[in-house]
Amino acid sequence: MKSINLQRTESLLMELIPEALSTLSDERIRSLPITGVNCKNGKYDAIVYFDGSDFEDKEIPGVISALTKASGRIKSYVLSATGWYKCPNFKFVNDKSLESSKSIEDLFRQIQKDKKSES
Repeated sequence: MKSINLQRTESLLMELIPEALSTLSDERIRSLPITGVNCKNGKYDAIVYFDGSDFEDKEIPGVISALTKASGRIKSYVLSATGWYKCPNFKFVNDKSLESSKSIEDLFRQIQKDKKSES
């Protein structure tokens, strides 16, 4: 179970990271949807999950590289917005849970169609 302070930090980062990304010049990451933030080791490390479903699999490493390069600017933005003394180190991960939930929904639709065609 996470502490309330850690949950609050994650929630705040969920708001601030997309704002910080929107100020950057790289089109690939400027409007990238952030789907989750998971803080580790207190506030020292944070895994930032993004929805990479608009990109092909071969493009994802480039997106992660761009996010990693922009990490310093994102940290500066977060620090200025919050007044924190220290900002977590960010690790960016493509969130595949959205893709899997979409394929599950597609599977349910297919089953429903099959049942209707059998009747």
